[in-house]
Amino acid sequence: MADPQSLVRILICLVAGIAAIVLLTARFRVHAFFALVIACFMVGLGIGLPLNDVLGIIKDGFGNILKSLGLLIVLGTTLGVILEHIGCTRVMAKTILKIVGEKYASLAMSLTGFIVGLPIFCDSGYIVLSGLNKSLAKSTGISLAVMSTSLATGLYAVHCMIPPHPGAAAAAGIIGVEAGKLMITGIIVAIPVMIVGYLWANYAGRKAPEQVTEHIDLIDQQQKLPSVALAFMPVVIPILLIALKSFFVVEPGVSVKWMNVLLATGDPVIALAIGVLLSCMALPSFKKDILAPLLQEGAEKAGGILVIIGAGGAFGAVLAAAKIGTHLSNALPLASMGILFPFLLTFILKTAQGSSTVAIITAASIMLPLLHALGLDTDKGHLLCVLAMGAGSMMISHANDAYFWVIAKFSGLEMKTMLRVYSLATVWMGLTALAMVYLVSYLL
Repeated sequence: MADPQSLVRILICLVAGIAAIVLLTARFRVHAFFALVIACFMVGLGIGLPLNDVLGIIKDGFGNILKSLGLLIVLGTTLGVILEHIGCTRVMAKTILKIVGEKYASLAMSLTGFIVGLPIFCDSGYIVLSGLNKSLAKSTGISLAVMSTSLATGLYAVHCMIPPHPGAAAAAGIIGVEAGKLMITGIIVAIPVMIVGYLWANYAGRKAPEQVTEHIDLIDQQQKLPSVALAFMPVVIPILLIALKSFFVVEPGVSVKWMNVLLATGDPVIALAIGVLLSCMALPSFKKDILAPLLQEGAEKAGGILVIIGAGGAFGAVLAAAKIGTHLSNALPLASMGILFPFLLTFILKTAQGSSTVAIITAASIMLPLLHALGLDTDKGHLLCVLAMGAGSMMISHANDAYFWVIAKFSGLEMKTMLRVYSLATVWMGLTALAMVYLVSYLL
């Protein structure tokens, strides 16, 4: 039986650490890396660990998570930067619009957001596509609230669920889930989530007042765009390679050359590297003045993400050293909650401090020592836990979320409309994602 005094002390330190993360990031706008590191020291020293031990645990946790995720994040971020700058996103949007027709322009934007959002972060994707979104709203007569929310939710559905997006990638590394398996399962979960976001946008957005905004298009209209094939290949081929790998199982001792090649290219790191090479084919030329700045931007953008993920891994290592899982499993009936617990924890963190990435990284650090108590200490349980946290990190996006303000700024929607249409959409999306995770748990 756990010592009640030890449990109370650990819980006080844990709550203080989480409160520090929320307060520093949401109230004082401190970078998440520093907030997480401060929380590491607060919890580690608070539970009585020596300073040198806390520092060693932080270093080990930081290094271990980067070892498993570093290449994945850098390559995924670089792929997104290249596709964004060379106009592949516009080509995808126009191709999808041509297929579904202008009558279903909002559906086209939702599908575009889903596909573009696979390699590109939701805020970047929204900014890049906002000009086209406004043009379609004007030419089709569809409410801007409908169009904007359709695009925003399409991007958001994959951002919260699928690597190489930082939250899902970090959770996979902390909990111990194979990134390729999470990608494929996450896409399956995210499809109905995107549909729910689109349906709510069409239902609630039609009642929103029309906004008169100046048209802003950040893309050079004279830019030479890549072909449809070149635009889609860097996104589709890596996903296919990862999916194919998941269908093949090689028996121990069996060596088949083509199978080994397939398994190698299906590794998420190799698949994303192939995607980067394919995206380079769509560049106007391979001149260093074009390619080099894009590669540098991708590496620099990834660096900011990696330090947050590393700090999240450090926080998880400190919590593991505190043996919080052992104490809580002896004191609380966690086994009866299963995947509902990681969902609720991430939902609370997301709503409180605004960032889906910080919410899921913090939740994953807390969840790691609790997996056995929750009955999730299996490969299947790990996968379901990460998916449940992804679902929780969707809701609720409101005024403390940077993405909320990106949508509001580039669509010109009023706060009341944003809360009624977009914020409520994230609630239905999160609940749908949770329902899908339960369904997946029965099917796997």
